[in-house]
Amino acid sequence: MTTEQIDKPDVVAEVTAAFHRYEAALVSNDIAVLDELFWDDTRTVRLGAGENLYGMEQIRAFRAARPAAGLMRQLRNTVITTYGDEFAVCSTEFTREGSQRIGRQQQSWVKFPCGWRIVAAQVSLMS
Repeated sequence: MTTEQIDKPDVVAEVTAAFHRYEAALVSNDIAVLDELFWDDTRTVRLGAGENLYGMEQIRAFRAARPAAGLMRQLRNTVITTYGDEFAVCSTEFTREGSQRIGRQQQSWVKFPCGWRIVAAQVSLMS
Protein backbone atom coordinates (compact mmCIF):
# COMPACT_ATOMS: atom_id res chain seq x y z
CA MET A 1 0.00 0.00 0.00
CA THR A 2 1.26 3.45 -0.83
CA THR A 3 0.65 6.60 1.19
CA GLU A 4 -1.50 7.91 -1.67
CA GLN A 5 -4.01 5.13 -0.89
CA ILE A 6 -4.36 6.27 2.73
CA ASP A 7 -7.16 8.75 3.49
CA LYS A 8 -8.50 9.16 -0.02
CA PRO A 9 -11.08 11.95 0.40
CA ASP A 10 -14.02 10.06 -1.12
CA VAL A 11 -13.38 7.00 1.05
CA VAL A 12 -12.93 9.12 4.20
CA ALA A 13 -16.28 10.79 3.42
CA GLU A 14 -18.04 7.42 3.07
CA VAL A 15 -16.63 6.05 6.32
CA THR A 16 -17.28 9.29 8.19
CA ALA A 17 -20.94 9.15 7.12
CA ALA A 18 -21.20 5.51 8.26
CA PHE A 19 -19.48 6.36 11.58
CA HIS A 20 -21.92 9.22 12.27
CA ARG A 21 -24.87 7.04 11.28
CA TYR A 22 -23.67 4.46 13.81
CA GLU A 23 -23.28 7.13 16.50
CA ALA A 24 -26.80 8.47 15.90
CA ALA A 25 -28.19 4.94 16.11
CA LEU A 26 -26.22 4.26 19.28
CA VAL A 27 -27.47 7.25 21.25
CA SER A 28 -31.07 6.75 20.04
CA ASN A 29 -30.92 2.97 20.64
CA ASP A 30 -31.87 2.22 17.02
CA ILE A 31 -31.08 -1.47 17.27
CA ALA A 32 -31.98 -2.20 13.64
CA VAL A 33 -29.36 0.25 12.36
CA LEU A 34 -26.79 -0.88 14.94
CA ASP A 35 -27.26 -4.48 13.82
CA GLU A 36 -27.11 -3.45 10.16
CA LEU A 37 -23.78 -1.68 10.60
CA PHE A 38 -22.06 -4.67 12.20
CA TRP A 39 -20.95 -7.44 9.84
CA ASP A 40 -23.42 -10.29 10.29
CA ASP A 41 -20.85 -13.03 10.83
CA THR A 42 -19.58 -15.34 13.57
CA ARG A 43 -16.13 -13.72 13.21
CA THR A 44 -17.36 -10.26 14.23
CA VAL A 45 -16.01 -9.26 17.65
CA ARG A 46 -17.09 -6.53 20.08
CA LEU A 47 -15.02 -6.17 23.22
CA GLY A 48 -16.99 -3.89 25.52
CA ALA A 49 -16.36 -2.11 28.78
CA GLY A 50 -17.82 -5.07 30.67
CA GLU A 51 -18.39 -7.80 28.10
CA ASN A 52 -16.64 -9.76 25.38
CA LEU A 53 -18.94 -10.61 22.49
CA TYR A 54 -17.98 -13.07 19.77
CA GLY A 55 -20.21 -13.29 16.73
CA MET A 56 -23.23 -11.33 15.68
CA GLU A 57 -25.66 -13.42 17.73
CA GLN A 58 -23.93 -12.44 20.98
CA ILE A 59 -23.79 -8.80 19.86
CA ARG A 60 -27.52 -8.82 19.06
CA ALA A 61 -28.36 -10.40 22.42
CA PHE A 62 -26.31 -7.77 24.24
CA ARG A 63 -28.03 -4.91 22.39
CA ALA A 64 -31.48 -6.35 23.10
CA ALA A 65 -30.76 -6.69 26.82
CA ARG A 66 -28.96 -3.43 27.59
CA PRO A 67 -30.80 -0.46 29.10
CA ALA A 68 -31.87 2.22 26.61
CA ALA A 69 -31.42 5.12 29.08
CA GLY A 70 -28.31 7.24 29.50
CA LEU A 71 -26.86 6.62 26.05
CA MET A 72 -26.17 10.26 25.10
CA ARG A 73 -22.52 11.14 24.96
CA GLN A 74 -20.12 13.72 23.63
CA LEU A 75 -17.37 12.63 21.25
CA ARG A 76 -13.89 14.10 21.14
CA ASN A 77 -10.56 13.34 19.49
CA THR A 78 -12.22 11.33 16.73
CA VAL A 79 -9.75 9.99 14.16
CA ILE A 80 -10.92 8.22 11.02
CA THR A 81 -8.20 6.69 8.86
CA THR A 82 -8.86 4.78 5.66
CA TYR A 83 -6.51 2.35 3.99
CA GLY A 84 -7.29 1.87 0.33
CA ASP A 85 -10.93 1.68 -0.72
CA GLU A 86 -12.19 -1.06 1.61
CA PHE A 87 -10.70 -0.77 5.12
CA ALA A 88 -10.85 1.88 7.84
CA VAL A 89 -10.22 2.39 11.54
CA CYS A 90 -12.36 4.81 13.56
CA SER A 91 -11.12 5.83 17.01
CA THR A 92 -12.81 8.24 19.40
CA GLU A 93 -13.09 9.24 23.02
CA PHE A 94 -16.42 10.02 24.67
CA THR A 95 -17.82 11.46 27.86
CA ARG A 96 -21.26 11.24 29.42
CA GLU A 97 -22.99 13.86 31.52
CA GLY A 98 -22.65 13.11 35.20
CA SER A 99 -19.55 10.94 34.80
CA GLN A 100 -15.89 11.87 35.09
CA ARG A 101 -14.80 8.74 33.22
CA ILE A 102 -13.46 8.96 29.69
CA GLY A 103 -14.65 6.31 27.31
CA ARG A 104 -12.70 5.03 24.34
CA GLN A 105 -14.04 3.34 21.25
CA GLN A 106 -12.24 1.86 18.30
CA GLN A 107 -13.84 0.20 15.30
CA SER A 108 -12.44 -1.61 12.27
CA TRP A 109 -14.66 -1.13 9.19
CA VAL A 110 -14.63 -3.11 5.93
CA LYS A 111 -16.48 -2.22 2.76
CA PHE A 112 -18.55 -5.17 1.56
CA PRO A 113 -20.91 -5.21 -1.46
CA CYS A 114 -23.69 -4.25 1.01
CA GLY A 115 -21.70 -1.25 2.29
CA TRP A 116 -19.40 -0.37 5.18
CA ARG A 117 -19.65 -2.71 8.17
CA ILE A 118 -17.90 -2.92 11.55
CA VAL A 119 -15.95 -6.19 11.77
CA ALA A 120 -14.32 -5.53 15.15
CA ALA A 121 -14.99 -3.03 17.91
CA GLN A 122 -13.54 -2.25 21.31
CA VAL A 123 -15.01 -0.03 24.03
CA SER A 124 -13.30 0.78 27.32
CA LEU A 125 -13.56 3.27 30.18
CA MET A 126 -10.66 5.00 31.87
CA SER A 127 -10.81 5.56 35.64
